[in-house]
Amino acid sequence: MGGNKSGIRSAARCLCLLGYGRFKTREGPMSEQPPLVRQWTLLRTLCATHYGATVKELADTVGASVKTIRRDLETFQQAGFPLEEIVEDFGRKKWRIDPAKTGPGLSFTFDEAVSLYLARHLLEPLAGTPFWEAAQRAFRKIRATLGAGALKYVERFGEVFYQTMVGVSDYAKQAEIIDQLVLGIEDRRAVFITYQSLQATEPVTYDIYPYGLIYHRGALYVVDWSPDHEEIRHWKVNRIEEAEVTQLPFQRPDDFDLREHLTKSFGVYHGDGQGEVHVKVRFAPAVTRYVSESRWHPSQKLTPQKDGSLVAEFDLGDTEEIKRWVLSFGKHAVVMKPEQLREEITAELATLRDFYQGPGAMSAKGAKS
Repeated sequence: MGGNKSGIRSAARCLCLLGYGRFKTREGPMSEQPPLVRQWTLLRTLCATHYGATVKELADTVGASVKTIRRDLETFQQAGFPLEEIVEDFGRKKWRIDPAKTGPGLSFTFDEAVSLYLARHLLEPLAGTPFWEAAQRAFRKIRATLGAGALKYVERFGEVFYQTMVGVSDYAKQAEIIDQLVLGIEDRRAVFITYQSLQATEPVTYDIYPYGLIYHRGALYVVDWSPDHEEIRHWKVNRIEEAEVTQLPFQRPDDFDLREHLTKSFGVYHGDGQGEVHVKVRFAPAVTRYVSESRWHPSQKLTPQKDGSLVAEFDLGDTEEIKRWVLSFGKHAVVMKPEQLREEITAELATLRDFYQGPGAMSAKGAKS
């Protein structure tokens, strides 16, 4: 039992992050621990122990009374979980989730199956694509494995997590396009695409050598070598009108890695790869905590200032996306370096000011009314 406790506590802390702020692990009091969190931790324990655990051991691990654990075990049995009672010498009883009943063809444990099923909502932005269809087949198998009673109980865990869908792309109508791109990536074959960029008035056709897909801020991008441009490019899948795998093979560089490729990108925009730019931004106290709460880039360096402001530094390959990010903070973010980025933001703000104060502001006001 001892070797599994750190993993159990880690799972418990993850649940705490999903909204159970009062939850404490074994290191602290657990009197205010929500029943759902306690039962999830108990389920993890039952799945993690191969030889089973006594009610007392379970109570010690979860931090609850023996009486409470017995009640939870009865709840699991009523829900239809494959709970197994092992009777040892002198009538000593142990409990575990029967590994033989996690379902035929499933190579993961019962709690892993539950976790995968609960994570299905994360794939909803890809509804209609090959990824979604394959995932749905897996979820159907998991549902059949869990059974109606256990499934109803498990759904309660899903209530602690919700994914917003603001700005998320709908790929239901581009399933065939994504399928062709994935086929090209897997078979190392060129793909013929018809692409409508934001600047062009008409779609243009290209042959691309697809290396992989990126999912960024609710949208898919294909990363490829473009023979027409003689460089690696990113194409937003939303703008691909047609895609067809050709018989032309290509050789993907053995050392190419998507994560490494995006190391200098502040998102998905790759730039021209002409060099590294050091960006330094001062954030006002009003947004310091918000900026500090996230990891925006691998190179980031955040330095708190005496006046409550925060100086953030990044080493990037391009400033296009960080410029939009800085602008999103309005008056609370000021670029200190480089000078060119300061000038670009100044020019953009001047244009915006002219729009609000000039003739365009009156026409916009009229349209609103």
